[in-house]
Amino acid sequence: MGNFILIPILFIGFVILLLSFFVVKQQTALIVERFGRFHSVRNSGLQMKIPLVDRIAGRVSLKITQLDVIVETKTLDDVFVKLKISVQYVVIREKVYEAFYKLEYPHEQITSYVFDVVRAEVPKMKLDDVFVKKDDIAIAVKSELQDAMLDYGYDIIKTLVTDIDPDAQVKAAMNRINASEREKIAAQFEGDAARILIVEKAKAEAESKRLQGQGIADQRREIARGLEESVEVLNKVGINSQEASALIVVTQHYDTLQAIGEETDTNLILLPNSPQAGSDMLNNMVASFTASNMIGEAMKKDSPKNKE
Repeated sequence: MGNFILIPILFIGFVILLLSFFVVKQQTALIVERFGRFHSVRNSGLQMKIPLVDRIAGRVSLKITQLDVIVETKTLDDVFVKLKISVQYVVIREKVYEAFYKLEYPHEQITSYVFDVVRAEVPKMKLDDVFVKKDDIAIAVKSELQDAMLDYGYDIIKTLVTDIDPDAQVKAAMNRINASEREKIAAQFEGDAARILIVEKAKAEAESKRLQGQGIADQRREIARGLEESVEVLNKVGINSQEASALIVVTQHYDTLQAIGEETDTNLILLPNSPQAGSDMLNNMVASFTASNMIGEAMKKDSPKNKE
């Protein structure tokens, strides 16, 4: 009879022993209450409590948590904008009691502070400044949250302004302004390129004209040298300078006619081009040379030296 009573007692004792031990996971803190009153905070590892006396009131995560808050507000230039504020916070290990008992809904508390700070800072800025000074907004949010949440056992690790979303019409206008600025810059570059092209083309044409003039001068110099040599050769066979010059001109005239006749598709017409043109040209040249010589002789006779 005694054995039958002992077995249930041992079984109940074994169950109570099992209920006395519990395991706390890493980066987690457990709140243990005794008869409804706070007793202790248990950290990771194997822990023990008194069954039916102690109970686990709750668990507090010691991991870093991120809360994203979207705030809609108005800027100084009357533009409505939505900001996404990411708040990274963690429960301070030494203040688990405050985090569990003092604050019922930490997310709502943090959200309220974020709304308060953002709606106090952003209306002081123009829309462009909101984009430029988003770090200043994040610092202001963190400073306000750090002071407020420290008493509740929370440490604010980082606050970030992760998104700035103006009204759709404002974004469209900003895109048009951006596109216009880029088109203006592109037009300036195109104008500069066209101006450089014109300047370089003018320089090339000037250089071409210079080289062309130099070529023509060299050509005429060589022609004059050739005519001089031709006259000297004709003088050696008894033809004077006037007759030699006239003969050369007539020869060039007929060479020109021959060159024109060889081109079947040319539209060039040499005037005069009658059969007696060569004879007239020769007579005119002889008369011109004779008149030139007579004028030269007269000028020599009238010179002061001849009068003396």
